[in-house]
Amino acid sequence: MRSLKAFFMAGAIALTASAAWAADVKIGFVVKQPEEPWFQDEWKFADQAAKEKGFTLVKIGAQDGEKVQSAIDNLGAQGAQGFIICVPDVKLGPGIVAKAAANDLKLMTVDDRLVGADGNPLEDVPHMGISATKIGETVGQAIIDEIKKRDWDMKEVGAIRVSYDQLPTAVDRVEGAISVLKAAGFPAENIHDAPQAKTDTEAALNAATTVLNKHANVKYWVAFGLNDEAVLGAVRASESVGIPAENVIGVGIGGAESAINEFKKPSATGFFGTVIISPKRHGYETALNMYEWIADGKEPPKLTLTAGSLALRGDYETVRKDLGIE
Repeated sequence: MRSLKAFFMAGAIALTASAAWAADVKIGFVVKQPEEPWFQDEWKFADQAAKEKGFTLVKIGAQDGEKVQSAIDNLGAQGAQGFIICVPDVKLGPGIVAKAAANDLKLMTVDDRLVGADGNPLEDVPHMGISATKIGETVGQAIIDEIKKRDWDMKEVGAIRVSYDQLPTAVDRVEGAISVLKAAGFPAENIHDAPQAKTDTEAALNAATTVLNKHANVKYWVAFGLNDEAVLGAVRASESVGIPAENVIGVGIGGAESAINEFKKPSATGFFGTVIISPKRHGYETALNMYEWIADGKEPPKLTLTAGSLALRGDYETVRKDLGIE
């Protein structure tokens, strides 16, 4: 009996020690635009990991290089052991790595990957990012599936590539979509470029209107681009030139409020779907990875790329719930 009692006491002491250790772990989570809903959600899910594991999470907004340096020093002074960061400028990479080392802090990046002086990724820093190509492929597949469902002849369908080629992510997303369209037999000559001056809906509307007016004989249209705003612009353009909603398939990226509002309209529009990018993994999983690195010595993978989930008018609420957004 005495040995059994001693066993349980030892277990209780071990649990108490473990809890005490977790309480001593302090992790920073630094983001470039703290007011943006995406980063607010990342913080929310990182808080969830902190609550589950019992560590302290320090949330800091750093909109420029000077504030990043100050934030790292701040974490070092607080006795933090590591931090996750989404940087305002990826070219700050070498400076961030040096500052983290000077403060004896483990470093992991999220969303945007640090680059060195040569412009190449700093592959030694663990990173969780978004696979722009995979997301684009999901967009393309959704469009192809719906074309087939509506029994359209692809030779008679026009595609609006709302483009913002100044941004590499934008190029990767649209090229991902185009690769799936072409693989399914969509004619390359039916894909029309609509370069936008900015990444908002108005710029996309102006760009898409030019394409639609130039090809006024085309009856059916599909549209894709960098984000929801790009596709919403194309959809608004199709409405302005009198194309019926049922003749348009637009698939956006992001799951922004503007996209959800489109689904809530009484009648379906040409905005068919959106690929929602989940902040849950980027907040919860990175925080958990950092905790396990500090507490257990388990270093995170050097590179993790996440994809998105397609949401349609009929299932967007379920998709958002599954992603932990609702």
